[in-house]
Amino acid sequence: AEGRAATIQLAVLVDRGHRELPIRTDYVGKNIPTSKSEVIAVHLKEYDEETNVQLFEKVLN
Repeated sequence: AEGRAATIQLAVLVDRGHRELPIRTDYVGKNIPTSKSEVIAVHLKEYDEETNVQLFEKVLN
């Protein structure tokens, strides 16, 4: 089919809760409320040594 999609759905691994655009996630793996000074790193066994989610404080240079 050509033209515009009838719907668009958004899936995220981690929803931090920071909304800057009027976009709602349809599928969420995990809700992790964070401050804007924190960063989340997602590691998957297929690409990294193990699967995990890490929370870091953002380092400002």
